[in-house]
This record gives sequence, structure tokens and C-alpha cells, in this order.
Amino acid sequence: MREAGTVFDTRAAGYDNEFSATAIGARMRAAVWRRCDERFRPGMRVLEMNCGTGEDALHLGSRGIEVLATDISSAMLRVAAEKIEAAELSGCVQFRQLAWEDLGGLQAGPFDGVLSNFGGLNCVEDLRGAACMLADLLRPGAAALLCIMGPVVPWEWAWFLLKGKPGKAFRRLKRGGARWRGLTIRYPSIRDVRTAFGGEFRVLRVSALGVLMPPPFAESWARRHERLRDALDRIERRIETVWPLPWLADHYVVELERR
Repeated sequence: MREAGTVFDTRAAGYDNEFSATAIGARMRAAVWRRCDERFRPGMRVLEMNCGTGEDALHLGSRGIEVLATDISSAMLRVAAEKIEAAELSGCVQFRQLAWEDLGGLQAGPFDGVLSNFGGLNCVEDLRGAACMLADLLRPGAAALLCIMGPVVPWEWAWFLLKGKPGKAFRRLKRGGARWRGLTIRYPSIRDVRTAFGGEFRVLRVSALGVLMPPPFAESWARRHERLRDALDRIERRIETVWPLPWLADHYVVELERR
């Protein structure tokens, strides 16, 4: 996964405009924050993997949570550090350049929780190895929130089929993952994650993110249909754990507890 650093370096400057500041991106992140606020309390020490431009670290730090925010991209970390410094939260949030496959060498635990948002684990080939390394850094009872891109997304099928792009419509179903900017992106199912993390973690909750509300690639549609977009978001939040919605979502959020 180390080559991902260069890929995400090129996206750092524009990432917030492309996702975090969009109507859909902001609502997706707010949904994850609601779950973070349920699991992480002020005074806790939380490890954040693939922190990106620091939006989640900023939220957690503002709530009095101590965060070690890590990412493989040095450019992403620079953007994140500038945000934290501007918000005067440097005492709460620290940064370190780190790839998922190097997690076993992190000598900074134990942590009270971990957050991996918006598909960082989709770049990881060995989920079982990641689970074992992560478990070694967490206290018993610690919460892990993992937001992962799922393999079965009817919204994506319909969107790209209508545009005459069947390859994009079904890319998540390819064996071995799909290529994106030179990287292999994998789309593990909820069952895959349960299996990989089941030895050290207990599943507490699984919820949908982007199953009724359109995924980020439909931002243009979402801006033209604001009332419908907001209604779909409200309904989705109320029924986000109902089967089979998490299995059909753009992302799903798995909440785990360290055994």
C-alpha cells in the first residue's frame, strides 16, 4: 500500500473541495461523527488511521479527545496539521506518517479507540493482519469504528449504466479488486470484515452510509434536488442498521469492541 502515499499526495490540496465541502460528503461525515460521539468520550485517547486532511481529527480534538492521527500521505498530513494549528488544538492532536501495513511497528499504545474513515481499509490487502496489529494497540473494551466501501451498490449500478459505463457500474465486483490511479482498491463484504476481525473484536453495530442518499459521485444530482437529498438523508439515518441496507450501501460503518 505504500505507493498510495504518492497518489494521495496529489489529491491533498483539492480533497476538501472535492469531498469534505460537498453536500453529500458533509452529510456522510456528519453521520460518522454521530457514531464517533457515541463511542469516544472526552479524555479518551484515539488512534486515527488514514486521517486525510484532518477533518475527523479536528472534530475529535474539539471534543477534548486526544488523537494520534496517521496517514500514508505526507501532503495530507501537512494540510491536516495546518487545520489543527489554526484551531489551536495542537495539544490534543498529533500526527504521524504511517501505512496500515506498518501499524505493527507503532510504539504508542494502548489506545481507547480507533477510527478509520472513508475507505482507508479498502487499500489494505491483508485485513486479518491489520486486525491483529490493531488489536495489539487497543485496550480491552476499546471501540473501533471502520468506515469501508462495500461491494454491492445499486446506486452505482444505476448511475453508471444510465451513462453507458458498465465497467464502472460493476467494478466493485471484480475478483481481486479494481484498479484506480495505479492502486488496487478492494471491496470487502461485511462478512469478510467480520471474519477478519472476529478473533479479537466483537461486532456491536453495522450501519449504511449512502444507500438511500446518493453516493458522492452524484453530487451534481444532489445539488439539483436539495429537498429530496435531505429527506433521503434523514430517512437513511433512521433506518441505517436495518437489513439489508448496510449490505447495499456505498460505505458501511462497522463498530467493533476489542475483546
